[in-house]
Amino acid sequence: MMTAEQKLEAAIRKSVSDCRRLNAIFAKNVSGMKPPENLTVSQWADKKRRLSPESSAEPGPWRTSRTPYLREIMDAFNDPKVRRIVFVSSSQIGKSECMNNIIGYIIDEDPGSILFIHPTTVDAKEYSKLRIAPMIRDCKTLRSKVAVAKSRDSANTILQKSYPGGLLTLCGSTEAHSLASKPIRYLFGDERDRWATSAGKEGDPWELATARQITFYNSKSFEASTPTIKNASAIEASFLEGTMERWNVQCPHCREYNDIKFSDIRYEHVEEVIQGKRHFAVTSIWYICPACACISAEGEIKKQPAKWVPENPNAYQNGVRSFWLNSFVSPWATWESTILKYLYAIGSSEKLQVVYNTRFGQLWENRGDLEDEESILARREEYEAELPDGVLVLCCGVDTQDDRLEYEVVGYGHFKETWGIKKGIIMGRPDDPATWAQLDEALNHRYSFQNGVTLRISLTFIDEGGHFTQDVRMQCRTRFAKNVFAIKGRGGPNVPYTAPPKKQKIIIRKTQVGMCWQYEIGVDAGKQQIMDNLRVQTPGQKYCHFPKRDDYGPAYFAGLLSERLVYKEGRKQPWVWEVIPGHERNEPLDCRNYANAAFKALPCDLDAIDRRIKAATAERPAVTVATVQQQKKKPPRKNRSGGIDRHFDEW
Repeated sequence: MMTAEQKLEAAIRKSVSDCRRLNAIFAKNVSGMKPPENLTVSQWADKKRRLSPESSAEPGPWRTSRTPYLREIMDAFNDPKVRRIVFVSSSQIGKSECMNNIIGYIIDEDPGSILFIHPTTVDAKEYSKLRIAPMIRDCKTLRSKVAVAKSRDSANTILQKSYPGGLLTLCGSTEAHSLASKPIRYLFGDERDRWATSAGKEGDPWELATARQITFYNSKSFEASTPTIKNASAIEASFLEGTMERWNVQCPHCREYNDIKFSDIRYEHVEEVIQGKRHFAVTSIWYICPACACISAEGEIKKQPAKWVPENPNAYQNGVRSFWLNSFVSPWATWESTILKYLYAIGSSEKLQVVYNTRFGQLWENRGDLEDEESILARREEYEAELPDGVLVLCCGVDTQDDRLEYEVVGYGHFKETWGIKKGIIMGRPDDPATWAQLDEALNHRYSFQNGVTLRISLTFIDEGGHFTQDVRMQCRTRFAKNVFAIKGRGGPNVPYTAPPKKQKIIIRKTQVGMCWQYEIGVDAGKQQIMDNLRVQTPGQKYCHFPKRDDYGPAYFAGLLSERLVYKEGRKQPWVWEVIPGHERNEPLDCRNYANAAFKALPCDLDAIDRRIKAATAERPAVTVATVQQQKKKPPRKNRSGGIDRHFDEW
């Protein structure tokens, strides 16, 4: 029998045990109500964040002092007056880790629902796996609050992370249901310039997402992106709505603060040609202050005091702070590496745009700054013979029209230097054998240097498009021994310029009469290369030579410059080639495009050809030099996977 004192003691023990169980039950639910620790985002990151080896070259504790330019961007998130942060960044400066620090701070200190939008769902999944998951795993405070992703737990998957007080959702910019379904307090957008222009048929993805924040008085948004094309960049438009701040570094000489730009960096380099390829080495680099013109070294500049300087400070009253940063202040991207990327990109619009966007931190301005046809007409030259010195290979491009064939023979030398050799028009329908007999005369012609050495056309590409596809295929089949091939042009920004040929059926009167080889070429890529090369002003690499003759007159150049790249808003691929009004005759552009594609598809050793031409020159009298070794013609070999082996025995 228990005494009264024992009963009281047992009751107390039971009460304590019950309280502990209740505390354990409610602890997780009320943990989200804990007031945030008195830390800014940068202080939280310095105290609790660890960089993961999967996503960082310097894994271990986060140090804001390593990237001081990120401190104010992160801490702007803690400013109650700031509702929106815009970050325009080049590569290798810590943009992703900046966003990750803010997300980690939200989960740990000031929880709320987060929507994190990426260009596509694939991007969102990759970011979750490579950035978010490792951050949670390696950060103790986050690991204790975010459960491990489980496929059977809808609240914790690759694209959803649940934590006390909120839910992190990742999605692509095309997913209208994710952008417009639930209220959210925090909104993040990565690589804004790569987003779809519309989430299905629902409209602008960013506007759809921000509409979900209306019910939160303390909502915040953060959008970031590498800049792309001027006047077509979403992140540029957002930047202009904010304080427009740039990271200015103090000059060690005059003490003025300036934004470091590529135009203020000087360098010297050497160039060497090895096995036909150009190689560069930077020998010296220095910075010239735009205020005092004094010279400083890279290491000296990167150690100087720096600060964010706003161009539009009044935007702070509207709650929008915007920042623009290039890679010249990055502790990881050296100026030498940026200059080398620039040197290797010269001559290619696509490569230069990447350098401007990801290193210079500048918008690429598609100015359409080609000379007009009169200017290029004035560049024509007097050729001393049919073939000027420097030509090593001849290729021909043929455009098919309903009433004629138009062709151009183009000469190619080292480093993509080209010479217009002959532009011709053959009147006649493509289904008339007489038309093709006239083309044979042009293709069989031996073109001569001044010393009598001759070259023949090595490869001819003929467009099979239009109303005479089967006739073109049949004629190319009969001219296989002359290296004449049918081609099919395909538009689009991601289509490769050339691809291995495929066999196509030849159908005459609904009956298959044979097969022929067909190349598919990316005409948009070819047009861009032509326009890039026409911009080159000095004879040499990629320069285009034209003869002073009637076949290269005003009509030719009006056709060669007949199209331009324009931006069409609302399209999935907004940049398209469009015929310039008044320049509808674009056959010269197509012929040059097809000839260039033929040269690209032709496997040849220019150095060996050059040696053979020089040897033939020394042998007088004139002899014919074949730029392509004559062998018995064989069809392209199929490899084991069923594709076409790009090495042709007959070439």
